[in-house]
Amino acid sequence: MQAPVPEVQSAGETGQRQVPNSADPEQPTGTPAAPQPQVAPTPVQPIPAPPPLGNRNLSAEELELQSALTGRRITGIVSIPDDKLAVLVQPEGRDWRAFRNSTMMWIGGVAILGVLAVLALFFLVRGRIRMRHGPSGRTMQRFNFLERSLHWLTASTFIVLALSGLNLVYGRHLLRPVIGPEAFTTVSELGKIAHNFLAFPFTLGVLGLLALWVRDNIPNKLDWVWLKNGGGFIGDAHPQAGRFNGGQKAVFWITVLGGGAVAASGFLLMFPFFVLNIEGQQIGHMLHSVLSMLMIAAMLAHIYIGSLGMEGAFSAMGSGKVDYNWAREHHSMWVDDELKRAHESVRPEPATRPAGAD
Repeated sequence: MQAPVPEVQSAGETGQRQVPNSADPEQPTGTPAAPQPQVAPTPVQPIPAPPPLGNRNLSAEELELQSALTGRRITGIVSIPDDKLAVLVQPEGRDWRAFRNSTMMWIGGVAILGVLAVLALFFLVRGRIRMRHGPSGRTMQRFNFLERSLHWLTASTFIVLALSGLNLVYGRHLLRPVIGPEAFTTVSELGKIAHNFLAFPFTLGVLGLLALWVRDNIPNKLDWVWLKNGGGFIGDAHPQAGRFNGGQKAVFWITVLGGGAVAASGFLLMFPFFVLNIEGQQIGHMLHSVLSMLMIAAMLAHIYIGSLGMEGAFSAMGSGKVDYNWAREHHSMWVDDELKRAHESVRPEPATRPAGAD
């Protein structure tokens, strides 16, 4: 038997099976392609934009994603007739939280620590303001029992309100590491209760002081003169003043207007959703906090002047009586009015006086 022989292509066959020069099947091999006529491109119709997302047949998950992407509030579904409880995410709440945890702390820190630093520097430079001629040994009635009672009612409740409010802002950072979490929890709970209930007597005290002292605290031209002369704190001159000088009038209106605004905003926060919605409560809380911080700073200056800063000033609200020299230096016009009133009270009536008597 003869073994099979493999097929071998001849040179001619190999040449005939070469790859043609043109890829066009209609043209013979090696022949250049004829120019093709140019065809205008077919216009492409624009793809219309989808309609804006709405509530068209969207599932709860799609609605939540849509609200999250557009920065709107996210709500769910509740089975009780109170729609506000269905709110899961409120974008304004993030702004309020940032203010509560950062901005408000800076405002309070700058205001309160700034005033304390100024008072400390003033005391180191000026020292305690003393009576130029020393105590006279004679006293004058400055405030009666009712005035002092309303003042101390307002002052004592304000101190507790201020400390409990400051604890809500700074206590977690300053007080808790010192006394521990258990004691801090107890202090905070008691402070919250005191803060809510003492708001009522504080408001009563503010209204009482307004009724008693508003007539004597109307600003006038003497107050401007008093301010230009530094109120006796700069230099040795003591400008004239009536029952209340320009500085005391400023403290009065800060207490009445600022205290009234703080009390009003606080009551709105104590009864949520009674008047304000959630956005209104957030704005009310920010106003309440800022006004409270500024009031605390102003009252620190008032406390300093009425105690350590000025000799003889504390007795006005302590016993209600002040030294005659102190009153003459700081409230000379009021002293003149009091002496004139006392002189007229001891003079006999015109019908009982002899003819020609003064």
